[in-house]
Amino acid sequence: MFNDEYFMGMALQQAEYAFEEDEIPVGAVVVCRNRVIAKGYNQTERLTDVTAHAELLALTSAEQFLGSKYLTDCILYVTLEPCPMCAGALFWAQIGRIVIGAPDPKRGYSNVKPSLLHPKTRLTTGILADESMHLLSNFFRGLRT
Repeated sequence: MFNDEYFMGMALQQAEYAFEEDEIPVGAVVVCRNRVIAKGYNQTERLTDVTAHAELLALTSAEQFLGSKYLTDCILYVTLEPCPMCAGALFWAQIGRIVIGAPDPKRGYSNVKPSLLHPKTRLTTGILADESMHLLSNFFRGLRT
């Protein structure tokens, strides 16, 4: 049976792709009715686009797959708490649920009050948080050396 850890593991795999490409290692997966319909990882450097965050790339792909701008029956698994920009997009997409790995105390959406998420969006946090933080720590440690 698929569960949150399973799908977050897939998001972590996406984050590892970002890490390998010298991007901030954040990955995202969109699931609809227990089926992965979209994946994404940060590509801001590769695409020279500040909006090419994992969540937005996965969100756009999921909307195209479903042929709808609303994702009310979908779950986003993301390895790092979304930034305010991504949270705004998730609000407009009316995503049904968001599962977050690690918190982002500096740039996460939760620093903005009131919350940027849609009122009907359910939220789960801390799924494979240690693994997500480990990948991020390794990335930023590499930048400092």
